[in-house]
Amino acid sequence: MTDDNLNEAAETEEIVGEELAKAAETPKQLEEEGEIAADYLEELLDIFDLDGDIEIDVRQGRAYLEITADQDSNLRLISNPETVEALQELTRLAVQVKTNSFSRLILDVGGSRQTRVDDLTRIVNKLVAKVKDGGEAIPMKPMSSYERKIVHDLVSEAGLVSESEGEGKERHIVIKPA
Repeated sequence: MTDDNLNEAAETEEIVGEELAKAAETPKQLEEEGEIAADYLEELLDIFDLDGDIEIDVRQGRAYLEITADQDSNLRLISNPETVEALQELTRLAVQVKTNSFSRLILDVGGSRQTRVDDLTRIVNKLVAKVKDGGEAIPMKPMSSYERKIVHDLVSEAGLVSESEGEGKERHIVIKPA
């Protein structure tokens, strides 16, 4: 490699490093993102005439917002997974407009995310057992990137391999023997 190529490679590495540093958000930035998202969600709840308290947290490098309410609340009207996913995307867009940067925030409504994690855990455990017994790969149904991340982690913990396949809304995971 020539000196010019080495210099060019070093400059490229420096630029990439700077971009990654910009992309890594500080806890303060994530808290600010959470505050912007909470303001947006409060307005939506008011428009929908829904009761709920919004809690903001920072988890695994993301702003995490949870809308909670007591049992008598009408919050269940927006707690199904598809609605939560849509609200999350709208909230991300609202944050991006205010901050001019990509948001990876996570929204949970009425514990629906934890319910989904529990469901995925149960499903993955059954599929892992089948793969271990049969030795053949098993595809799963398409799911969101957040859900795929959870599944990849669960499969890895079980000592197997998982790969995402497909494009767009058809992207799914295939669980394979190690």
